[in-house]
Amino acid sequence: MNDKQVNDSQYRERVYEIVREIPVGRVMTYGQIAGILGEGYTPRTVGYVMHGADTKETPWQRVINAQGACSTGKMTVPVNLQQQILEDEGVKFNEKGRCDLKIYQWSPESADDKEDDEQPSLFV
Repeated sequence: MNDKQVNDSQYRERVYEIVREIPVGRVMTYGQIAGILGEGYTPRTVGYVMHGADTKETPWQRVINAQGACSTGKMTVPVNLQQQILEDEGVKFNEKGRCDLKIYQWSPESADDKEDDEQPSLFV
């Protein structure tokens, strides 16, 4: 991965497309997004891309580290802004600043599975 790729608008947009799908009260990890996007993406580059996200268009706060914690703690003003926004969305963090990924982690695949499980309406 080089700086040219990270600064490419199409490269960044692929990350943002996934992040815009994350529902309120759910999170994804940097590594999870990198894994979905495949070769050329790493957790570090996803984090770099998220640092430049348009905060009005992209819910940047919903991308956290693999331990279930916010990596932006001392980088935002106010301090721990990301965790506060997520808590306002209903994500609960423990005393170590970690959320339970078994509860809050979201994946596009699980959203697709739910759609497939829906029963057709009898009132169409």
